[in-house]
Amino acid sequence: MAHAATLEPLDLTHRLATLEGVDEGVNTCIHCGLCLPYCPTYAELGTEMDSPRGRIYLIKSLAEGRIALTESVVEHLSLCLGCRACETVCPSGVPYGQLIEAAKAEIERQRPGGPLRRLFRWVNFALLLPRPRLLGLAASALRFYQRSGLQGAVRATGLVRVLPGTLPAWEALLPDLPPARERGPLPEVVPAEGARRARVGLLTGCVQAVLFGPHNRATARVLALNGAEVHVPRAQGCCGALHAHAGEHARAQELARRLIDVFEAASVEAVVVNTSGCGAHMKAYGHLLKDDPVYAERARAFSLKVQDVAEFLARERLRGPLALVPMTVTYHDPCHVIHGQKIRNQPRQLLGQIPGLTLVELQEADWCCGSAGIYNLTEPEMAARLQERKVQHILATGAAAVVTANPGCIIQIVQGLRAKGSVIKVLHLIEILDAAYRRGPAA
Repeated sequence: MAHAATLEPLDLTHRLATLEGVDEGVNTCIHCGLCLPYCPTYAELGTEMDSPRGRIYLIKSLAEGRIALTESVVEHLSLCLGCRACETVCPSGVPYGQLIEAAKAEIERQRPGGPLRRLFRWVNFALLLPRPRLLGLAASALRFYQRSGLQGAVRATGLVRVLPGTLPAWEALLPDLPPARERGPLPEVVPAEGARRARVGLLTGCVQAVLFGPHNRATARVLALNGAEVHVPRAQGCCGALHAHAGEHARAQELARRLIDVFEAASVEAVVVNTSGCGAHMKAYGHLLKDDPVYAERARAFSLKVQDVAEFLARERLRGPLALVPMTVTYHDPCHVIHGQKIRNQPRQLLGQIPGLTLVELQEADWCCGSAGIYNLTEPEMAARLQERKVQHILATGAAAVVTANPGCIIQIVQGLRAKGSVIKVLHLIEILDAAYRRGPAA
């Protein structure tokens, strides 16, 4: 764990290509320090360079060519979760999320790592995530690994511990994959039930489609029951959020262009998203493609159509009838819902409409659980510390289930609760709503 950045001076006339244009953002910071108590890594480590203010200083120094991208600087920047809690409390409106993504893109440009790391990233970011069919084949192989008994054998014999790099962390986080029928494509159109409220598109995503296909089906059902005609374009794919978080800037831009084309062709009034990281990223397409002469304006228009599923449903009261769901639950705010999209009350409003459901508040509900895109895979030590903190707060509520709205959070919290031997369920918000309509497995 890094504690202090090594600042190596460079020629002051030198500038880093990827960091061009961050001046306005870094210069907006007034170094007041109000963000420090809300930064999870600063709370855990107490070091200035592991705070938003410290990282902004590093980014500014890099952009101005005053320091080199040393191993120490990389470590401090890479340790950032990108949770954007600092944005919520910043009095100056610093666009911190954009700054840290630019810095991580520069890290990948300058320090891509050795051949094995580059191959691993290429397989994931260039080969699998943008190609739903290949991702589906990988999911089938992983389900065979789980159902055949191989996973149990690998874990029981300790073979998992000899895997290279962070692969043991990846294996430990692998959720139970659904059967093929639940990973298959949704109907291209799900008609609205009752009076039609809107014509919407549904993002099915990449990882979401293969790991949490039932959530997509539940989302389509609940939207249709609330008057939405749901269009699910076959040609859609990855939105590029994981690429942007991991510094794969050019690939993130290309995936954004592809998704804009697909949903423009669908002629929908809104694009509904049930994964928080995807939603926050897609709402930022206008910034991502601001310098693209062909897509800049189209990206801004597209971003305005993107809505989180809770945001869309909460605009009107849920259509009934809703069945009794006698359960006490607590709610964890995914970072990219509450900080990235500024959505706090809508999920709670929806839960409050379900008969029999009791909602108890969670201490530090808006703190990161340690998932943060692929953070729990690249920084497993810090991710585990934040996971422990989150799980302890959940256990203290006495709730039978914790509700959230992001696949990464679900995976991270499930693993943490299992390690404690807890039987607390972890449910997506849409699963609870689906159960209230007596649809789907959660019912």
